[in-house]
Amino acid sequence: MIEEVIHDKEAQFSSPNLNVAYKMNVREYQSLTPYATALEENWGKAPGNLNSDGENLLVYGKQYGNVFIGVQPTFGYEGDPMRLLFSKSASPHHGFAAYYSFVEKIFKADAVLHFGTHGSLEFMPGKQVGMSDACYPDSLIGNIPNVYYYAANNPSEATIAKRRSYANTISYLTPPAENAGLYKGLKQLSELISSYQSLKDTGRGPQIVSSIISTAKQCNLDKDVELPDESEEIPAKDRDLVVGKVYAKIMEIESRLLPCGLHVIGEPPSALEAVATLVNIAALDRPEDGISSFPSILAETVGRSIEEVYRGSDKGILKDVELLRQITEASRGAITSFVERTTNKKGQVVDVADKLTSILGFGINEPWVDYLSNTKFYRADREKLRTLFMFLGECLKLVVADNELGSLKQALEGKYVEPGPGGDPIRNPKVLPTGKNIHALDPQSIPTTAAMQSAKIVVDRLIERQKAENGGKYPETIALVLWGTDNIKTYGESLAQVLWMIGVTPVADTFGRVNRVEPVSLEELGRPRIDVVVNCSGVFRDLFINQVSLLYLLILKWTFTPWICSYSIFFFFPFR
Repeated sequence: MIEEVIHDKEAQFSSPNLNVAYKMNVREYQSLTPYATALEENWGKAPGNLNSDGENLLVYGKQYGNVFIGVQPTFGYEGDPMRLLFSKSASPHHGFAAYYSFVEKIFKADAVLHFGTHGSLEFMPGKQVGMSDACYPDSLIGNIPNVYYYAANNPSEATIAKRRSYANTISYLTPPAENAGLYKGLKQLSELISSYQSLKDTGRGPQIVSSIISTAKQCNLDKDVELPDESEEIPAKDRDLVVGKVYAKIMEIESRLLPCGLHVIGEPPSALEAVATLVNIAALDRPEDGISSFPSILAETVGRSIEEVYRGSDKGILKDVELLRQITEASRGAITSFVERTTNKKGQVVDVADKLTSILGFGINEPWVDYLSNTKFYRADREKLRTLFMFLGECLKLVVADNELGSLKQALEGKYVEPGPGGDPIRNPKVLPTGKNIHALDPQSIPTTAAMQSAKIVVDRLIERQKAENGGKYPETIALVLWGTDNIKTYGESLAQVLWMIGVTPVADTFGRVNRVEPVSLEELGRPRIDVVVNCSGVFRDLFINQVSLLYLLILKWTFTPWICSYSIFFFFPFR
């Protein structure tokens, strides 16, 4: 498709190797584009230098019968594309305007499909809401119905596409995230650590520790982990801690999530992709649904809480790092055995409903129980596991219940496309199945109780780490960026982190609206209140006015209320 549309992927705009679908002379351009003269302040007289051969404006793309496929023109400001977003006097260039004039008035499209997240039409200068004919998104899209494939996990920018370019945003599944794994020196380091664990009580322990330190430095881990010299004699009681810190770091690297390629519209996930998605879904406690996370169930089996294991791993305690690795491997293995029962001959997960009924219906020969029976977690709580896997089964049905192409067909026929929430499918599986006309959330309802619980864990771990790295002293100030997209995905977790650092909890009214906070006593908090420097993105500022007001309310309380005089908030806003 790329080769057909532009012939040469590396070609410049003036190159003859680009596929020119239409040449529009200046007189035709001016007659079709009533706002053309308004662009001259920034771009001079048409045709200009962009999407132009010096005499005509060029529309790049290719026509297949009654379908035109083209590539949206660039912003035009080379090296400074954001100028269009922050300068009120900026405008699209002549080539950009000619492109949309061609689509509407020469090709006469019945509808336009913007494909991918995101384009530049909805970010053109103009009002944020309530577009008028003086706003460039309104002028450019004209009267064409705008259908827009948008990533399910990005409803904040999808909201901008809706309110500024009248888009019907149809969600598509994000690619699943897989563990990064280890390579080269890091793999060798992992093997050395395994050798140390089996041979540390023999005379070879000091020698292996020396090799671990040397290899860790070759991998530049000494930038992240404090390591002694290879020649330094390390007391036996300290060797485990040195090895544990290195082990914790390579475990962190190995477990980082990387997307598995790209999602193909309308194509069911492979077993590998389904496993990656379900492992991440299973890693979260969902107390509101009575579901324990897989790691916490497995940790309880050996008499530990998963929080203790996480904290011990962070500190580099070797036995906790190893236990966390075993928990991670067991979670993945059990879920793999579950998903493999639902795959077809091509390794794709399709038509899973009947297969899941047979797996979940009788309580015998459950694949996850079979897998765990060969591990140290064979005594895991059967009821909790069954509750978790019933939930994972429902999630698996939603992952493969594809309606992405079906919804596009409905939209192009002018029919109703069912709306649904957008956000992170891992935290909120109700985002699935995709193919919905996505919306964000009720901005008055965040942060939610679940977001506050997650925020407490993150903040407590962060402050513990800062305290350990700061000689036992608590940090006085922490800076945070509040992004619109992240707060929608997590239902206000970043905002909840700000509140918990200060030491307050949000209070919802009977309608679920969060419009006030209550202080947590220092006895309950167990630490000083932390000053917070908040940098708000433009999207957060525009979408979450109520939450910005809530933070201002805290500033007022700080000014007038004795209990809160021990903290402060500073704001940074991007101004237009």
